[in-house]
Amino acid sequence: MIRTFVACSAVALALVSAGPMAMAQSTKSAVTGTAAAKANSADQAFIKKAIQGNLAEVKMGDLGVEKGKEADVKTFGKMLVTDHGAANDKALQAAKAAGVTPPSQPSDKQQKTYDKLSKLSGEAFDRQYAEAMVEDHKADIADYTKAAKGKGPIADYAKATLPKLHEHLQKAQALDKNETSEKSGAK
Repeated sequence: MIRTFVACSAVALALVSAGPMAMAQSTKSAVTGTAAAKANSADQAFIKKAIQGNLAEVKMGDLGVEKGKEADVKTFGKMLVTDHGAANDKALQAAKAAGVTPPSQPSDKQQKTYDKLSKLSGEAFDRQYAEAMVEDHKADIADYTKAAKGKGPIADYAKATLPKLHEHLQKAQALDKNETSEKSGAK
C-alpha cells in the first residue's frame, strides 16, 4: 500500500514538474481511452445484433421457401438463407476477432415476427412477409451504415455486408410492390 502511494505520488509529481502540456496529454489519453471503451461497447452491441439478425434472416428465408405462395417469394427466401448464412460466418469471425461472445438465437422481437408470419398462408403470408423484409432490411442498413464508419474487424464486416443488404432491400421492395399490386388486382 505504501509502495502504491509512493508510486502514485511520484507520477503526480512528475506530471506537475513536466508542466501543463504533460498534464493535458495525460488527460487526453484518459478521455481517448474512455471513448475507445464506448466504441468497443458499440461494436460489441452491433455485432451481437448483426448475428441475431443473420440467424433470424436464415429462419425467415426457410419460412419463405416453405410457406411462400409465389415463386418470387420462395426465391427470395432461398437467397436469404444463402446470403445471411454466409454473412453470419463472417460476423462470427469478426466477433471472435473482437473477443465478443456471439448469441445463438434471434432476438425476442425477431422470434415474434417469425411466429406471427408462420401462422399465415397464401397471399396473406406473401404480402406480410414482403412488408416485414422491407422493414427489417431498412433497419439493418441503418445499423450497418453506422457501424461501417468505425475501424477494426467489426467495421470491416459491416462495410463488406452493406452491398448485399441493399440488394436484399431492393428485392424485398419489388416483392412488396408485387404483393400490393396483386391485392389490388393490378398485376
